[in-house]
Amino acid sequence: MMKTETRKLAIADYKKRPSIAGVFAIRCRASGEIWVGQAFDLDKIQNRIWFALRMGDHRNAELQRAWSAHGEQNFALEALERIEDEELAYVRDTLLKERVAHWRAQLNASAI
Repeated sequence: MMKTETRKLAIADYKKRPSIAGVFAIRCRASGEIWVGQAFDLDKIQNRIWFALRMGDHRNAELQRAWSAHGEQNFALEALERIEDEELAYVRDTLLKERVAHWRAQLNASAI
């Protein structure tokens, strides 16, 4: 009985944790290609993208082609920039767009 209660508390704590928005890059080691995108929760974005890629139906056709050609082992996701504690959604959204544009230019990367 105690296990169930502990589990429920752990789940509640997990759901309460703040999500950290930011900019990320996906790199293909085999081809050298880079894709840059934004996420409202950097901690969860890799699972979401990898799931779609494994299913073969990611909305970015170039990324899906590279994944299918080179395999999961050649891909890595890294957080480029974190945007913490931004209370106003529109300020966060504008900042994310600006930072994504910066990183795409900096890395000569494609959009995701």
